[in-house]
Amino acid sequence: MIGVDSDASKVEALEHGRAPVFEPGLDSLIGEYGDFLRGTSDAARAVAESEITFIVVGTPSDGDGGFSLRHVLPVCEAVGHGLREKKGFHVVVLTSTVMPGATGGAVRAALEAASEKTCGVDFGLCYSPEFIALGSVIRDFLNPDFVLIGESDVHSGEILENLYKRVCESKPAVARMNFVNAEITKISVNTYVTSKISFANMLARICEGSPGANVDVVTSALGLDSRIGAKYLKGAVSYGGPCFPRDNRALAALARGMGAPAELAQATDNFNRAQVIWLAELVGRHAKPGGAAGILGLTYKPQTDVVEEAVGFLLARELASRGFRVCAFDPAGMANARRELGDTVLFASTVAECIARSEVVVLATPWREFLEIPAAVWDGGTAGRVVVDCWRGLKHIENVAGIRYLSLGIGMVEK
Repeated sequence: MIGVDSDASKVEALEHGRAPVFEPGLDSLIGEYGDFLRGTSDAARAVAESEITFIVVGTPSDGDGGFSLRHVLPVCEAVGHGLREKKGFHVVVLTSTVMPGATGGAVRAALEAASEKTCGVDFGLCYSPEFIALGSVIRDFLNPDFVLIGESDVHSGEILENLYKRVCESKPAVARMNFVNAEITKISVNTYVTSKISFANMLARICEGSPGANVDVVTSALGLDSRIGAKYLKGAVSYGGPCFPRDNRALAALARGMGAPAELAQATDNFNRAQVIWLAELVGRHAKPGGAAGILGLTYKPQTDVVEEAVGFLLARELASRGFRVCAFDPAGMANARRELGDTVLFASTVAECIARSEVVVLATPWREFLEIPAAVWDGGTAGRVVVDCWRGLKHIENVAGIRYLSLGIGMVEK
């Protein structure tokens, strides 16, 4: 297996048996299979020495919410140059999320122009985005719910399907179709999930204003209905990360561009954005003007260093803009957050320091190390400390003296 990247440091890391990116379990996996891996910056050479090429590059959002191909097309050109000299059939697989029409349009055209060959005849092209989450990439890749394949021709689809069958441990269902159906499916899946998350979060806000209500009880019952299911019904705060928000906006942009109703996707996005403002106002009701607010968790989920659209990261920025003295801590996301937030936020060296410096502390990301903090560390002494538990993971401090515990999703939380 050959890993190609324009970043020399990532190529060097792979060549020396180190993970080129942060992801739990990746170092040990590379250590186990390092003899079968090598890195290079020469895409054409990698094509010449392989049978299948996977294109895995970023597709940044455009101003209208769609996805840009500005990183994809140069890679297609480089791959196409390798195809030009390649003897035999080669399959190119695009895994990056793109707008409907992109794979069979600009992507295919770039490959054919650079290779001077015909797609579906001289080489194959598939669109096969992965449904993986940072922090659990390895598990998700090996155990997908299903495999999505958009194919230029039956032969290419069969080659890719057979590869997944050899690699995946879960024996997943395989959905094969044309490019545009696969492209619509990808952003539709994530938009449906974001709608489900937002519905659960709406229920959490309702339960908070209803004495005796508990969102976990409500969503547990909802999840028993086979038409609904239990996944993504946590009822907490806004979703974030590099996929969910962007895919939701992309589907809305696609609908608007075609004159189709986009209200459902737009409402989900609007509701999600509003959750950060709502949480900032909740903090503001319990902290003095210009007071000290602590944020535990800057990444959008545990086990990743990604802070993109993470609730803790956005909350820190929002509170700082409102004049609060914000102190933050995260086990993995501090460097990425510091690059974005600069000196507007104080970054604590330990979780205990973050708590000690804050009159109101928000548990924004449910890292295991946060959930296991002893009650004594949370104690606010005679001055008292307010703890906003977004994930209902700190019930052991609920009745501790010196702490005012606010658990989101539970009735009697002050509004």
